[in-house]
Amino acid sequence: MSTIRITKQFNFETGHALYGYDGKCKNVHGHSYKLSVTVSGKPISDSTHVKFGMVIDFSDLKKIVNEEIVDIFDHATVFNKNTPHVELAKELMDRGHHVLLADYQPTSEMMVIDFAKKIERRLPENIKLHAIKLQETDSSFAEWFASDN
Repeated sequence: MSTIRITKQFNFETGHALYGYDGKCKNVHGHSYKLSVTVSGKPISDSTHVKFGMVIDFSDLKKIVNEEIVDIFDHATVFNKNTPHVELAKELMDRGHHVLLADYQPTSEMMVIDFAKKIERRLPENIKLHAIKLQETDSSFAEWFASDN
């Protein structure tokens, strides 16, 4: 049976600030992120299996990505926990805002690395994470490929 790649797309809104950056993104701002997750595997060949012909049920992939990424990052503000932004983060949290303190600078590049780790550990053994694309704006995105890692 052939190996097939399938992709599921997701959308979420997230704010962030890049501490120490020398441009506008040092300011707190947000993006309408578009996340594409591509996995690969062989379609189920057992005709008696409820998911016959599928690599993975799109709803199963959706559940994983929503639980690990979208539900956590949507309408959150992300700061690097090792910067003075923690003071701002505490103030926002005290006021009831959803704030995430990451172990990394919250760039698209670092976010795709984080997302890949989170998704990989949840996939069934026979399914491999192939690629992740995180689009920050219409013209800017970061990509992660298993073949590069």
